[in-house]
Amino acid sequence: MMNIVKSPVSMSDLVAAVNSELTPAERLIAEEVLAEPTLLAFGTVSDLANRVGTSRPTIVRFANKLGFKGYTQLQRQVRSVLSHRLARPSERIRHDDPKAQPVRTATNRAINAVFDTVKSKRFEMLIKPIVQAHKVWVLSGETSQAGAIAFHSGLSMVRPDVYLLQAHSMSTDLSGAGPGDAAVIFDFFRYRRQVAEAARILADAGVTIIAITDSPLSPLAELTDTWCEIEVPAIGPFDSSIPVVAIAELLVSKVARDLQQEATARIDRIEALWEETEIFL
Repeated sequence: MMNIVKSPVSMSDLVAAVNSELTPAERLIAEEVLAEPTLLAFGTVSDLANRVGTSRPTIVRFANKLGFKGYTQLQRQVRSVLSHRLARPSERIRHDDPKAQPVRTATNRAINAVFDTVKSKRFEMLIKPIVQAHKVWVLSGETSQAGAIAFHSGLSMVRPDVYLLQAHSMSTDLSGAGPGDAAVIFDFFRYRRQVAEAARILADAGVTIIAITDSPLSPLAELTDTWCEIEVPAIGPFDSSIPVVAIAELLVSKVARDLQQEATARIDRIEALWEETEIFL
């Protein structure tokens, strides 16, 4: 059976794997971040370098030695580990940390990361299959549902044949998917078994999978090269929907630009029908 949830490798395991290769300065870094992982999770390279009394290049070399391309990639790993520890809403309430970064800071950072993603080549790779697909299937887990609904609503306005998969009709709907279609799937830790299994069925049916998730360890990332990673901060006991909705709306915006004439004509037809049926007061 497919392994639905993969826990990120802990910092302790990463350090243990290269223990004999660490320099004295790198050992100091390891000791500091093992004692206080939030330093690495939420601090800058300079913050950590100043705390340990070393240089920025030494911090980067430490990240490289652990197998990461840079500090940012290592930081994401540590954040993912911390999020696994506090995945349940009740645990977040029990372990509420008054020193944790403010919601505004966490949300702003996540939104900034979304816009950085939008500027990347990886984001551009997501658009073409959505534009060219015969049908677009939209699927999400519970915590990412707001993003899926925003994406389905917006995309349905700019192109036809967009379907939001629902649990009660999942099997019936999946029977209509095939080659030439695309599926845009939103899901984050804790990954939903039904979402992962539906994604696998769609992939096996020849559907192009476009995954919006939170980690290369996500079961969705196993299924496709067409995926992007976004950060989902906690607001109180629950995961925020803000960055998910943001990337959903930005995806629709880019698809609309690429479909310019078709999208414009479709929106005009919809608006005319709204007027004809007096849908608005």
